[in-house]
Amino acid sequence: MKYAQMRQFDVANGVGIRTSLFVSGCHFHCKNCFNEEYWPFDYGQEYDDAAMQKFIDLGKSPNVTGYSLLGGEPMDQLMDDMLLKTVQEIKKQTGKTIWMWSGFTFEEMNARQKEILQYVDVLVDGQFVDEKKNLTLFDKFFLKKVKNKIYIL
Repeated sequence: MKYAQMRQFDVANGVGIRTSLFVSGCHFHCKNCFNEEYWPFDYGQEYDDAAMQKFIDLGKSPNVTGYSLLGGEPMDQLMDDMLLKTVQEIKKQTGKTIWMWSGFTFEEMNARQKEILQYVDVLVDGQFVDEKKNLTLFDKFFLKKVKNKIYIL
């Protein structure tokens, strides 16, 4: 697995201040995706145990309310067990919430993807549809969101 970036203090990808991991690799290629450069699976840096611990440590700040996983496509990262290991370690080390954005709908996910979801608190599912883009996405804590379903897991 590779990653494109980590953000320690991110207010754009979930409620509160979050630490976000943008993974590399996405097969969906949604029209007008804001992270097109993250589509190639070989983009960015190797995500190994050291990178995982760095990501988790960034979120241990008392100012951070939780973690967000997006990309790229998090649920395309099944070439190894690093995503599963990451969500398990976040819960073990911090107990903080995990939000995930995925182009897969909950109903489309396979058993391995649903194993990862056992550790995810909020799933925002479904591909980005440019024609349904809603710039008030975070108004009223996501209640106006129209392009995807939100699952509190």
